[in-house]
Amino acid sequence: MRKDFPHLGFFLFFLSVWSSLSTGMAMAKNETIPVNVGVVLDFNISLGRIGMSCISMALSEFYASHGNYKTRLVLKTRDSRRDVVGAAAAALDLIQNEEVKAILGPGSSPQANFVIGLGEKAQVPTVSFSATSPSLSSLRSQYFIRATLNDSTQVPAITAIFQAFEWREAVLIYVDNEYGDGIVPYLTDALQGINVQLTYRSVISPVASDDQIGEELYKLMAKQTRVFIVHMFTPLGSRLFAKADEIGMMGEGYVWILTDGLTDLLTTLSPTDIDSMQGVLGVKPYVQSTKDVQSFRVRWKRKFQQDYPLDETSEPNIFGLWTYDAACALAMAVEKVGTANFSFQKTNTSNNISTDLDTIGVSQIGPDLLQSLLSTKFKGLSGDFQIFDGQLHSTAFQIVNVIGKGERGVGFWTLKNGIIRKQSFINTNANTYSTSKNNIGAIVWPGEPTYVPIGWVLPVNEKKLRIGVPVKDGFSEFVKVTWDPNNNNKTQVTGYCIDVFDAVMNSLSYAVPYEYIPFGTPDGKPLGNYNDLIYQVFLKKYDAVVGDTTIVANRSRYVDFTLPYTESGVSMIVPIKDNKSKSAWTFLKPLTWDLWMTSACFFVFIGFVIWVLEHRINEDFRGPPSHHAGTIFWFSFSTMVFAQKERIVSNLARVVMIIWFFVVLILTQSYTASLTSMLTVQQLQPTVTDINELRAKGYYIGYQQGSFVLGFLKRMNFDESKFRIYNSPEELVDLLSKGSANGGIAAAFDEIPYMKLFISQHCSKYTMVQPTYKFDGFGFAFPRGSPMVPDISRAVLNVTEGDQMIKIEKEWFGKTSSCSDDNESSLSSNNISLDSFWSLFLIAGLTSVLALIIVLAKFLHEHRDVVTGEDSISTKIRTLVTLFDEKDLSSHTFRLPDQPYNGSIEPMPAIRASPVVTNFSPRPSTFSTQTNNDIPFSEEQGTSSSEHGGRSSIIPGRQSSQAIAPPVELANSNQERTILPTSTSH
Repeated sequence: MRKDFPHLGFFLFFLSVWSSLSTGMAMAKNETIPVNVGVVLDFNISLGRIGMSCISMALSEFYASHGNYKTRLVLKTRDSRRDVVGAAAAALDLIQNEEVKAILGPGSSPQANFVIGLGEKAQVPTVSFSATSPSLSSLRSQYFIRATLNDSTQVPAITAIFQAFEWREAVLIYVDNEYGDGIVPYLTDALQGINVQLTYRSVISPVASDDQIGEELYKLMAKQTRVFIVHMFTPLGSRLFAKADEIGMMGEGYVWILTDGLTDLLTTLSPTDIDSMQGVLGVKPYVQSTKDVQSFRVRWKRKFQQDYPLDETSEPNIFGLWTYDAACALAMAVEKVGTANFSFQKTNTSNNISTDLDTIGVSQIGPDLLQSLLSTKFKGLSGDFQIFDGQLHSTAFQIVNVIGKGERGVGFWTLKNGIIRKQSFINTNANTYSTSKNNIGAIVWPGEPTYVPIGWVLPVNEKKLRIGVPVKDGFSEFVKVTWDPNNNNKTQVTGYCIDVFDAVMNSLSYAVPYEYIPFGTPDGKPLGNYNDLIYQVFLKKYDAVVGDTTIVANRSRYVDFTLPYTESGVSMIVPIKDNKSKSAWTFLKPLTWDLWMTSACFFVFIGFVIWVLEHRINEDFRGPPSHHAGTIFWFSFSTMVFAQKERIVSNLARVVMIIWFFVVLILTQSYTASLTSMLTVQQLQPTVTDINELRAKGYYIGYQQGSFVLGFLKRMNFDESKFRIYNSPEELVDLLSKGSANGGIAAAFDEIPYMKLFISQHCSKYTMVQPTYKFDGFGFAFPRGSPMVPDISRAVLNVTEGDQMIKIEKEWFGKTSSCSDDNESSLSSNNISLDSFWSLFLIAGLTSVLALIIVLAKFLHEHRDVVTGEDSISTKIRTLVTLFDEKDLSSHTFRLPDQPYNGSIEPMPAIRASPVVTNFSPRPSTFSTQTNNDIPFSEEQGTSSSEHGGRSSIIPGRQSSQAIAPPVELANSNQERTILPTSTSH
């Protein structure tokens, strides 16, 4: 017995240890802390059932992968029964009786409005994954967590679609509750920012019947806008489109755009509902289809079909992904709070009613749980989960098109890049924001048209546009109204403006029927001026005004103008007179004074340059000082008529003269042509050249009847008593012919198109005078905000830039415009200025200066001994002047006439005298090189041989021989005949 005791003791010790471990493990297993969380959803609709299935899946899968967590969320569900009061009662019951620490839900913005207040009072965070209305943010409750997107975040994507297709009008159809009202101000402001007018807001009650929906749609059908933005949930949205399809609003020309509230639920709709929405566009938050998302969809579909076998929903939408992430985030936040105090602090009250709001307790863990939830970050199914400003944020939306049995993606929109075609570009770093429709894929529009709908049509109760046209007496080339003598109700409207408008309307990509209605009486009298006609569009009596209507600021307050199709501006027209000069000084007028002075200076300068170049080598430029000055002036001015007699022997002087002859030729020919024009051509000049002259002298002026020019003249401070009216070109001719002093006018003010037409018919008598005052020209007027204005403005550009506009102008104005060019040329100036010749003078001057530099440099080099000598500067200058005045005997011009020039400064060898004796005295230069150096010669008799070199020449290789020469008879100053012996040797 004793021997077994130790074994027994060891067994008992092991048993006790095993029992303790088992108990500890059991206790550890039972130590998970349950945390009550409320769920408030509408379980009788697909959105609520999807939400509940996603929440249960999220918690089941989350705790399966996080088994070490000490807390466990326990769901307490309540059905709100699609009622605001029901949702509030459910939330109150959960807080009061279940003491939930957080609430997931409710499913709609109207229900969340009151539940948020309860959560704020009890410090219970309310986490909603489908309450998207921006109006909930105004409640400023810190305990409201929007685990979804604010509806306002999709507004930029919607406006980008409008910019892409250039729609200018839209109708907003939204549900009449907090969800529908919340987006209205954001969408309105955004559309106005891109010049899109929200023409109508259609509000539909959540409980509206099919008949009420149809009645509202018929109202929209009667309007001209065909772009509709639908902001509502199902089933109201599906009922709306079923009714629209029934009454024919899903055909050609209609555009329907869904917000994300309805686009995200397209997968929950029945095939019948989808069939009635063919061609609809929609936007929804973009979620990348990762492997986790694909796996979740498979698991969810299997579970959802088990839980709700009668529900035909095929896959979870974005709300389901947000619900899954919200449940996981709440589980993480509760775990981070730890095992804190999860109790409620009861409110002391004498009221025994348990549902009284005064008895609501306050969650002790609420503030900590809120902060933990706000700081939770993780990678969820919908993307990066992180709460900013109490809600999620998204920067990408997908654009889808309802086709066939479901939706098809046609593009994406991002905050950084705008509209892009492929999802692969979403995360690029490109900073180019685009709204081009080329980045959107092929869209099947309602009715399957082959074109993009323009977004508007004529209302069905109006068959044709009523186009008002002015009635006037004159200038019928622009607009002319002719009444049928047999039927006053039948008219014919023609003219330049009418043809332009017809061409513009024919160039549109869609047909618009219209008819012209004259603004006048059957007897051809206008019913008012142009301002009155424009105002009829504002009064909705006309749909547009076509004619010679000018775009001015005060008219644009009542109508919208298209781009102008004519030249702009107001100008002054005055008579012209022959201003041919009869002055005796007319010969001076062809050239301006600056050209006269420049020419005179250059004549003297060129003469001086030629004298310097020729003085030392040319006998024609030598002589006494008075002869030098006369030569300079005579030579220079004689070149004007090419009458100079002096020879030019220097090459540099010849170059200068060649260029100067060319300048003189051009100058004289131009002078002759201008003077001839002045003396023979009629010189027409305006009688008045300045508007200030009209005011100062009190002249009468004219303007066209009914024109806005009257207001312009008043603003220019003209005396209204000096105004006279004309209705036609004939009346204008009569007034201008009489003149201001004889009951007429001195000038008329009108728009450039009228003035050009008038001048083309009377170009020899009248002309337009500058300046031209800026105005915007003729344009077509439409009601303010009309969607036709952008289309017609583009069509105006297409017409005016093409050949069709030229044909129209030739048809109406081409026959009378042949003399306008002649008139303009006759008014131009005939004076010739220095601007036309300065380059010629520059070339001549540079050539002359260069020639002077070369000659002076050569002269100074030849006499460098004088320049480098030790004499004073004044002595050097006098010496150089004296040397310059002497002949340059080294020049070829002073060689023997009978000797050829060999290019050297050395004289040719002596030539033997002929044995023939003549009876007359030879020239001094003939014997100057054959006389002895001892014989003196006067300057008039010739130049001694010493002046030519001072030495004799001997032919190399030969001995000097005796030469027999006849005696030479010289005549001295005393008229004595002297016989000199002929030298036989040099």
